[in-house]
Order: sequence, then C-alpha cells, then structure tokens
Amino acid sequence: MSTKPRTSASTNPRTRTSTSTTRIMTRPVDASPARSPLMRAYDWHRPLMLLAALMAVSTVVCLVGIAVDSRQVLGVDTWIKPLKFSISGLIYGVTWAWLIAHLPRFQRLTHRAGTVIAVALAIEQVLIVGIAAAGTTSHFNVSTAFSTALWSIMATSITVLYVATFVTTVAVLWLRLPTRSLTISVRAGALLALAGMGLAFLMTGPTADQLNDFQGIAGAHTVGASDGGPGLPLLGWSTVAGDLRIPHFVGMHALQVIPLLAIALDVLGRRAKVLADDRTRTRLVVVAVAAYTATLAVVTAQALAGQSIVQPAGVFLAAGWAVGLGAAVAAGVVLAVGWRHPLDVSVDESRTDAEVQR
Repeated sequence: MSTKPRTSASTNPRTRTSTSTTRIMTRPVDASPARSPLMRAYDWHRPLMLLAALMAVSTVVCLVGIAVDSRQVLGVDTWIKPLKFSISGLIYGVTWAWLIAHLPRFQRLTHRAGTVIAVALAIEQVLIVGIAAAGTTSHFNVSTAFSTALWSIMATSITVLYVATFVTTVAVLWLRLPTRSLTISVRAGALLALAGMGLAFLMTGPTADQLNDFQGIAGAHTVGASDGGPGLPLLGWSTVAGDLRIPHFVGMHALQVIPLLAIALDVLGRRAKVLADDRTRTRLVVVAVAAYTATLAVVTAQALAGQSIVQPAGVFLAAGWAVGLGAAVAAGVVLAVGWRHPLDVSVDESRTDAEVQR
C-alpha cells in the first residue's frame, strides 16, 4: 500500500510564501478583531495619526473661517491657504503612518523619523493657522522681528521635515508588497514625493524685485510676477505667470497618485484578462512613473521660465504633448503585448509569491 508524502506548512513553498507575505504586511500592526478599524489605523503610527486628526480639525476650522471671515491676504481668502495645508497634511500623515507600519526593516529608525515628521508638520500648521487668523502672510514674511522669528521657526520645521522624510523614503526602498507593480509604485512615488518636497526650496530665495525694493518679504512662489495676482480657484496657481507651487504639489502627491493607479490596475485585473498578469500591470506602472517624472520636469521648467500652467506655449506645450502621446503609445504597446501573450493567473501568482519571499 502506498501513501502520499505529507507536505507540512513549513515545507510547502506556497504556504511559506503566503505566511511571509502576511507577516510583512501585518507584523507591526495590532490586528486584533476586537479593535475597530479606526483604532487599528491609529496603531500604524500614533504621532502621525494624531497629526492627521489635528489636520482634520484644522480643516473644519478653516472651512468655518471661510464661511464667516471675509478678509483676504494677497487677494485670496485668508483661510484658503491653511485649508490647503490642512488637507495636504492629513493625506501626508495617513500615508506615511501606513507605510512606516508596514516596513520590514529599520522600524525603530523610521518610527522616530515619523515622529519628527509629525512634530515638524504640527508646528508649521499651528503657525500657518495662527498667522491666518491674524490676517497676514506666513511664508517669507520678514517685515518685523516677530514675523521673522515665526518664519524662521517655520523654515526650520520645513528643513527638519525634509531630512526626516529622506530617512523614511530610503527605508521604503526595502518595502515589498504582494505584487511587483504595487511595490514599484510605492517606491517610485516616495522618491518623486521627496523630489517634489525639495522643489519647495526654490521659493525661499528673494527675487530680484525684492532685492531692489525690499518690502519685508524675502521669497516667492510666483515667477515673472508678484505673489497675489490672478489664480486658479482654490488652488491659487497663477494664471498669468509661472508658479513653483505647481511642481511642489505634483511631486509631493506622487506618493498617492501612482500607488492608487497600481491599486486600480490590480482591481481591474480581476475583471480584465489583459491586466490579470502582474507583468503587464508592472509595465504600465513603469510607463506611468516615467510619464509622471517627465511631467514633473516639464512643469518645473515651465514655472521657472515664468509661464503659466494655463497658458502653455512653445517648447513647454510641445513637451507636454510629447509626454502625453509617448505615455499613451507606450501603454498601448504594453496592453497589446499583454493581450497577445496572456499569462495563466496561477502561474503569475506563484511568481509573485516567490518574488515577495525573496
């Protein structure tokens, strides 16, 4: 009588891989079923989630301010700027809390760096809201000794924030998620976000006009005109000149845009056969990363040249079309190859599990 050899969970490679993947994704987080999803999210990184709560409260305060306060600063409602920072800070805090909670290495270092990020952003936000309530400008304001002191604190917080984010971004390069497409999207998004944050330093130097006729402001986000001119609703980006806030915004939010694209492709892959193969999804993510990087370069150069985002012309208009068409063609080629050479889903899952295990 013959018996089949028994395969235990410790010797079955597929079982080992699944266990490894689960450990990577959940080890740092208390996943007790008795705790609510909100409390489990709070455990990702408590200082960053407290920051997110602060930003949520700040968002409500700013919305109330917009409703009841008609004052303006540089031609824009006083509370619009702190509102934008509140929303951006909320997204930023939750994103990094999740990432730090799921890092397989450098957990102590990144947890401390995350705490530094939370403190730095909280200091900056409190000052921005307080200065908005006073009805004056926050960034670049050195008109009085008090304003100079506040801007110095903000500038220091921003620099510390960048250094701490550099640390967490490097650690993300060791992060492995269940699919290669998602892993690449998060790593690339983190690097682009770090670059976008760094572009903010282009705004901190005084312009030629400010040096020639000092009015208490040293630094500007508008290139080719003074801050406070015509701008897009809510965003405020200049419609008549270059605006360095655009590449700053585009770069920083790559950490959300690109991973969300990868997640969307994964969801569609459950219905569309052409996207069932993670190799196809990975190639599409690579195309998106290349296009996003090129877009960031174009809008940065456009802003530095003093050209408005809503009035593209010349080399920047041509570059924009080139990036868009190039990305569309590349994505079409990837989909065509995936359609002609579909991969059996079970084989793809085995490859993905093995990659995560390595």
